[in-house]
Amino acid sequence: MTSFQRKTGLGKGLSALLDDSDSVNPPKNGVNPVSETRQETSNNSAIGNIKISDIDTNPFQPRTEFDQVALIELSESIKIQGLIQPITVRKQTGNRYQLISGERRLRASRLAGLTEIPAYVRSANDQQMLEMALIENIQRENLNAIEVALSFQRMLEECNLKQEQLGERVGKNRTTVTNYLRLLKLPPVIQISIRDQKISMGHARALINVEEVDKQLFIHQEIIDKGLSVRKVEELVRSINSVEVKSKFPKQPKGVSFEYQKLQRDLASKFATKVKLKVGENGKGAIEIPFMSEDDLSRILELLDW
Repeated sequence: MTSFQRKTGLGKGLSALLDDSDSVNPPKNGVNPVSETRQETSNNSAIGNIKISDIDTNPFQPRTEFDQVALIELSESIKIQGLIQPITVRKQTGNRYQLISGERRLRASRLAGLTEIPAYVRSANDQQMLEMALIENIQRENLNAIEVALSFQRMLEECNLKQEQLGERVGKNRTTVTNYLRLLKLPPVIQISIRDQKISMGHARALINVEEVDKQLFIHQEIIDKGLSVRKVEELVRSINSVEVKSKFPKQPKGVSFEYQKLQRDLASKFATKVKLKVGENGKGAIEIPFMSEDDLSRILELLDW
């Protein structure tokens, strides 16, 4: 596959927005076909070498951090092989251009000491600029799930898209889009763990099915501390949900003080299951902690340091 052919991993959106023409000649023997003179393509865009100093960054760029080591590696490759895949820009007033996609390539080319860079010059309004930048960001292989979710959210809000339209743009079905967006409903500390790859997308999807935030946080900490597998977390979530079909917490016995009610809620959160606190008038009572299976009992006993 050459650098000018569409990649199968891309969604329909970026190709459609950029409208790359099949008439563009692919590079031969790794040599860039771009010449000093701009070449007109069938979609009224152009390919040509542009001075790097004439290119402004994309104000809609959702990506704020770039791996410096990876940039240096790319710049070394560019020094040897040249830039095989052109960046994409739009024409501004005068001799100025604005980057649409390819900021990583642009930065690496600067590091490599290039003064000019091959580029597609295209017409695009502000919304198309935002869509292109977001779609390119989404389709990066090393993008984490939270970054994808935030990009999806921006496309929905700032590009006025519906989820079905968003799915078409990025080549994903609506269910996949919905699953990513649901991650943004999780507490910030859990989102940070997803972003930092301390827990996986599978863990996160299981946590979404727990309604109470305190239980989500408890299970999240169990994943971090004990390295629970996705399957174990799913089993834990099922056991919690099966116990709490009708209510989040057990009904409070008549006359139980606020302090005891809070203690009961705290215990339920700690053990990630319904806990019943019985208190008599003389101050005596009992704590009931139900379990759903032998594994669930073992989990509770571990929490009790048994």
